[in-house]
Amino acid sequence: MAGDRSSAILIAGTGSNSGKTTITLGLLAALHNLGLAVQPFKCGPDFIDPGLHQLACGRVSRNLDLWMMGELRVRETFAAARQSSGADIAVIEGVMGMFDGQDSSSAALAKTLGLPVVLILDVRSAAESVAAVLKGFEILDPEVAPVAVILNRVASPRHLALVSGAIRKHCRAEILGHLPQNLDFAMPARHLGLFTGEEQPLSPEALDRLAATISGQVDLARLLELAAGASATQVAVVPARQEQVPVQARIGVARDRAFCFYYEDNFDLLRASGAELVFFSPLEDRCLPEGLDGLYLGGGYPELYARELSGNLTMRQAVFDWAQAGRPLYAECGGFMYLSEGIAQEDVGVLPMAGVFPVTSRMQKKRASLGYREVRLEKDCFFGSVGTVLRGHEFHYSVIDAMPAHIERIYAVNSSGNGDDSREGYRYKNVLGGYLHLHFGFNPEMAGEFVRFCKQGGEK
Repeated sequence: MAGDRSSAILIAGTGSNSGKTTITLGLLAALHNLGLAVQPFKCGPDFIDPGLHQLACGRVSRNLDLWMMGELRVRETFAAARQSSGADIAVIEGVMGMFDGQDSSSAALAKTLGLPVVLILDVRSAAESVAAVLKGFEILDPEVAPVAVILNRVASPRHLALVSGAIRKHCRAEILGHLPQNLDFAMPARHLGLFTGEEQPLSPEALDRLAATISGQVDLARLLELAAGASATQVAVVPARQEQVPVQARIGVARDRAFCFYYEDNFDLLRASGAELVFFSPLEDRCLPEGLDGLYLGGGYPELYARELSGNLTMRQAVFDWAQAGRPLYAECGGFMYLSEGIAQEDVGVLPMAGVFPVTSRMQKKRASLGYREVRLEKDCFFGSVGTVLRGHEFHYSVIDAMPAHIERIYAVNSSGNGDDSREGYRYKNVLGGYLHLHFGFNPEMAGEFVRFCKQGGEK
């Protein structure tokens, strides 16, 4: 069984918790086990699913988000990742329900890239009525009508017969297969969602069992035939291969179990701008790597590893000293929490962190913020000059104390789309931090600005 070099398929769902991630992981693993080079992607801003994709098929997964990246960068990312990996097939996991999210939905991405859609149809607590649900997905936007469905959580042979008969009578989409209600596979979860790929939550044995189930229950040969029908619009823009850029600056990137939420595009754009990325672990390493010109502390789960982070005194001191020396440092979400005076948790109190910003991060049980954000720079900084527009996403359960007035606010954040801006992007010397995860793809020049700033030792 072989794939076509232009093959691609998008796995969508009728809603959140329909089984998209589990079935996508099973498809990635099953196709990989067939000897195919499978390139995974994730529609939307999620960090966790891409890490799990890599566990399933051994390839770095990329985010494709039309709002946060812009159409041009989505096309470039899609084409470049497939070319560089020599992929036989691209498998894109959708976000939420197929039409949820309007301009950044799975349906919008499928239309933009000309992707055939396989819909995961959760058939729990329904029978013939499932056909009405599928029919609605077919007629809401005929340009991206699902070409096939995989039935999830089928209770019995009788249940399967009722659902299948109604779909074949009333709908155009074909049935690729079905999965049982008692599937022998579970996705570990917690307060911010699933466990990250860096934490190795899925054993090879569990993935092999899932792949075997998918191979036995889903017509993979037909899936590959449908994927081969992907439109040529997906490669309408193919980025030219860039020459090797001489290293301009060495940027240390915190990457371990506590700090693992990064967009791979950000790394690509930094490297294309002349950055050598040097990965290190605030959990395990006792000091910063030598010869660095800048630091990048991404998001993750610092609250889950707060004892270890707090106990690594030499690393906390090294980061504090770096900030005090006026050296460039960008921190977002979990990285921003690490730069606070401490992380407060109900059971242990406040565990000290690097102490760059004079606030405490406090975990709470309810979600503090979720959604896309657009940023407009109100002061020059290492990402650009006044007026520069950036985009990203925010998702966190912690809050901070009121930031003192003497700490600068660098940008206005529009989270509602009606001009109701808040001031964030906290700057202390040459440290910029906040909860927002920025995607450099919307404004690629920001990567070059940051690299130049680091090269010049913090002089704009």
